Amino acid sequence: MKTIGILGLGIIGRAWARRYAAAGVLAGTWNRTPQADAPSALPTPEAVAAAAEAVQIVVADPPAVESLLQRILPALSPGKTVIQSSTIDPVSAAKFSALVRRCGAGYVEAPFTGSKPAAEAGKTVFFMGGDAATIAAVNPLLAHISESRFSFTTVEQAASIKLAMNLNLAGQMQALVESLTFARRAGISDEAFFAVIAQNIAYSGLTKLKEPKLRAGDFSPQFSVKHMHKDMRLADATADGSTYPLLKTVRGCLASAEARGHGDDDFSSLIQTL
Repeated sequence: MKTIGILGLGIIGRAWARRYAAAGVLAGTWNRTPQADAPSALPTPEAVAAAAEAVQIVVADPPAVESLLQRILPALSPGKTVIQSSTIDPVSAAKFSALVRRCGAGYVEAPFTGSKPAAEAGKTVFFMGGDAATIAAVNPLLAHISESRFSFTTVEQAASIKLAMNLNLAGQMQALVESLTFARRAGISDEAFFAVIAQNIAYSGLTKLKEPKLRAGDFSPQFSVKHMHKDMRLADATADGSTYPLLKTVRGCLASAEARGHGDDDFSSLIQTL
């Protein structure tokens, strides 16, 4: 496959589109709200699906994905592939795969990890599920925007590992903002706190990424509260009644942050609820 189109130009989709354009493989983009600076913008998602061999979807949630698929299904045929990169639940992933494959097109469930800085640097990490041959066919395209790609046997597994990773991140973030707040209330400077944690076994990539934002009180979004909250709702629904105490806790913390008006802020803004 030599060309790709992007449906959804949020923080991540816009960064990917620019990298695809720079690589000379971008066939078209579309966003629900038109963007004046969108690369290779086309008027409809149907036009993007007609122009590109692969169509990558990166939107908010399962209903948004389904709405787009229903529009582009008539433009799908053998030789076309849908790369579904929105964070969704495994049941929806299986449903969407079946819809696309009935048209004779390929389908890869490909959620990802990596926020705005990773997307801009081409260091996104994908979790890919589906037919091995279809995954192999889209790998060269995804290499333009990603550092590594993991393959899973089923689309359900790819969707599930993404939710598992975000549960881990949400738990880490809540622990970080609580421990930082605890130290601040003891009169410990942020400089001292982060110097100490950098030498602690608990130090993580998330801590390194969010330290500047927490110290500056900069909550411009790299990954928003509302999107993490949505992901944790999907994880909770996927759990199907099983008890995950941390999942319940972080859902409550994210709901509180969103209720206080921080939905569009970076999820490090969880600290503001403390």
